[in-house]
Amino acid sequence: MLGDDEDVFDSVTWESPNAPAVYEGTSAGLSGPGFRQSTAESEDGRDPHEPKWEGYLITSVKDPVKELAETKDAYVSYLVSAKTNLPIFSSPNPSARRRFQDFVFLRTHLAKDFPACVVPPLPDKHRLEYVTGDRFSPEFMERRRLDLHRFLQRLARHPTLQRSTLLRAFFESTEWHVIMHQHVAHPPVPEQSSGVIDSISDSLLNAFSRVRKPDERFLAMRESVDKFEEGLALSERLFTRVRNRSNDGNPEPGEDLTGDYHDLAVAVQGLGFLESGITDPLNHFSNTLLEFSALLRHTTQMTTDPFLVHLHSLLQYSHANRAVLKLRDQKQMDFEELSEYLSAVTAERDRLAAVISGRAGSTGLGLGAYIKDKVDALRGQDDDRARVERMRKLDAKIKELQDAVATAHETSDAFSDETLREQKVFQKAPEAEMKEMLGNYADGQIEFYKAAMEEWERIIPVIQRIRVDV
Repeated sequence: MLGDDEDVFDSVTWESPNAPAVYEGTSAGLSGPGFRQSTAESEDGRDPHEPKWEGYLITSVKDPVKELAETKDAYVSYLVSAKTNLPIFSSPNPSARRRFQDFVFLRTHLAKDFPACVVPPLPDKHRLEYVTGDRFSPEFMERRRLDLHRFLQRLARHPTLQRSTLLRAFFESTEWHVIMHQHVAHPPVPEQSSGVIDSISDSLLNAFSRVRKPDERFLAMRESVDKFEEGLALSERLFTRVRNRSNDGNPEPGEDLTGDYHDLAVAVQGLGFLESGITDPLNHFSNTLLEFSALLRHTTQMTTDPFLVHLHSLLQYSHANRAVLKLRDQKQMDFEELSEYLSAVTAERDRLAAVISGRAGSTGLGLGAYIKDKVDALRGQDDDRARVERMRKLDAKIKELQDAVATAHETSDAFSDETLREQKVFQKAPEAEMKEMLGNYADGQIEFYKAAMEEWERIIPVIQRIRVDV
């Protein structure tokens, strides 16, 4: 719900210094190295890491339609629509038809354009749990529609992603294929070569590196994410166990309540044939058992299964958040490794300078330096001219590394600042979704128990009419 106290989100820029602006109204003086958002830190003493919105975006996905139905290229399209007051949109009620691959393109390129944002995941293309039938069955299309609807809702709640030009085109463009081609050919944030980082040996930069000076703030965030995901995974396992015990078709004997109630109804009906005096009440009781079994099955399909799908989706969303935290660590490791590399090159340059000036020999500068000098001597490379040439190359390398270290430091700091803001945004998403998810589950259970009570209350007068002669 939007209120009068809704925050106003300042202009945002994620472009590299040489890239064109992505958003209208962005101040040119606030561009960063591809990761920084502009903020109004002094505005009313507001926390600079607190998310701010420029307006609202309410999205929906509905009306799945099978296109090219009689051909091998058949696919399902969905009507995506929105209501918004964001100035980046040209219409307050944009809408368009999109297929699943269009959602995939949107998600992939938002993740590339906004590396410090937690871009929500999409449902897996080939795996939807608890749904039988082919991908054109009504059940499959409806489940996918709900997943895509949730995906767009998450984008719409994000103060940065809701304002992306690609998302605007997704809702508004009548030439979406042209937009996709242009976006691939001219991305708003061009990929930048790592440059010096690529030249460093794999022994320095590798997948098993760890941050040398971890920031306590991000350690606390990682710990919080671990506990959150652990709780979600445990809940998913337990609710899945409850679901399997309730839904018919479970292969485990004695673990299937709907099947057990159905079998019990058949058994009670059989008793009616033996007890001729109470055949009609027993038949009514048998029918009540069948209705109760059907209610259990309906509740599983309409309440428990959507709850499990949403729970799993929330877990995947948290994985996306973890990936952003991991990327932030990588930015810091890049800076640390480059700084260490710069120190090693500078020490080598100083060693050569000391040898050339005659102020110091190789002794006292380490066994490695001594051996290196002896090897150079054997190769005939111990003359001052070779050392001077090598120093010249090292000086150029040091200048290159100093620039790279400065850029890496700026990038690391900017990414860290943005990650702090992003965590504020992400924390609001699970809160809203947990409220919705648990509320829907509770409503489904209330509906189930009300319907069950009505069924059992109807059978009580029938049972009471049974005459018992003493």
